[in-house]
Amino acid sequence: MKILITSPIFPPDLGGPATYVPSLASFLAKRGHDVTVVAFCSDPEPRGWPFRVVSIARCWMPLRYLKDFLAVWREAKDADVLYINEHLAFHVALAGRLRGKPMVIRVCVDGTWEISHRLGWHDDTITDYQHRTYDWKVAFARRLQRLWWGWMKRIVAPSLFLKGIVEGYGVPPARTELIHNAYHGPEEFTRPKEECRTELDLPEDRVVLLSICRLMIWKGVDGLIRALGRLPENHHLYVAGDGDELDRWTRLAEELQLSHRVHFLGNVPHARLMSWIRAADVFLLNSAYEGLSHTLLEVMWLGTPAAVSAVCGNPELVEDRVNGRTFDFQDVDAIVDAVTDLLEDPDATATYVARSREKVAGFAREPLFERKERLFLSVSGKAR
Repeated sequence: MKILITSPIFPPDLGGPATYVPSLASFLAKRGHDVTVVAFCSDPEPRGWPFRVVSIARCWMPLRYLKDFLAVWREAKDADVLYINEHLAFHVALAGRLRGKPMVIRVCVDGTWEISHRLGWHDDTITDYQHRTYDWKVAFARRLQRLWWGWMKRIVAPSLFLKGIVEGYGVPPARTELIHNAYHGPEEFTRPKEECRTELDLPEDRVVLLSICRLMIWKGVDGLIRALGRLPENHHLYVAGDGDELDRWTRLAEELQLSHRVHFLGNVPHARLMSWIRAADVFLLNSAYEGLSHTLLEVMWLGTPAAVSAVCGNPELVEDRVNGRTFDFQDVDAIVDAVTDLLEDPDATATYVARSREKVAGFAREPLFERKERLFLSVSGKAR
């Protein structure tokens, strides 16, 4: 089967699709399928993958989307199925429809919420957004999303939260598939915490708080910086990722006189992220929105205790005082309490870590990817 996959990001850039798409594409290629990925990518010629990658370079945004459309149009000619992993998907969905190809889309966010939030059309959470009406701009975006969702044979939701959002748009349950995100990290990572800390040149007495995210407003790194100011001086916050809010959050750390304790790492290669996760004392995720975090699955597998905002897909992975700690988005006092609890009660924390590892076992790649493969075979009419 010839499978064409689209993605809004690809390694070396960080983010859920940049983890998920290469992992799935590699699995499908090893199963004997002919896989091509068309992706926005900062690397003009990605190499070393067991599938072909067509890279769309960064440039003026309208031109970039035009190039993406043309690439998908070209590559879809001989494809049996088009698998879309973009929330602003009209251009690639249109290319697939014009080619008459069966399409599946994976919905990781309500794309109309994200783009309208970024453009300043509202400042509501994704949950509140689902129940409110707005002006013609948002209404038009919603109609457009319903249009390209209507072109799909199936819509894949990686969490119960997102399945509810899709069906809230009027998509029949029979056309939605709940297939959770899978764990994509190494099957074994044997390097001990102390060795990772030495490699990363972290002082022995430093408490390492780690967050890995795109630096977007709804990722709430500003709340983590404010919480850091209420924690002891030897606590440091490390943030891996890049994005629009870097300058603003850097200035905030300066204003709070915390620049020496807040470290923005930029985009860190995935293999090195494993060392950062293992080296950290606490992983923090203070987001207003998460579909089902790939990074959080990796953190749970690697045995780092986690404290996360109790929003969207996060509670499907972390239950408060069961296998980690949760708090309300931007609740600085609760973030401080969660960090303190995890550090001061090692017995409870060890229990959380063990339970998290058990839970991640239910998100293994092979069975979840096999479900994707069967879905593609079904919608394309191919027999295995």
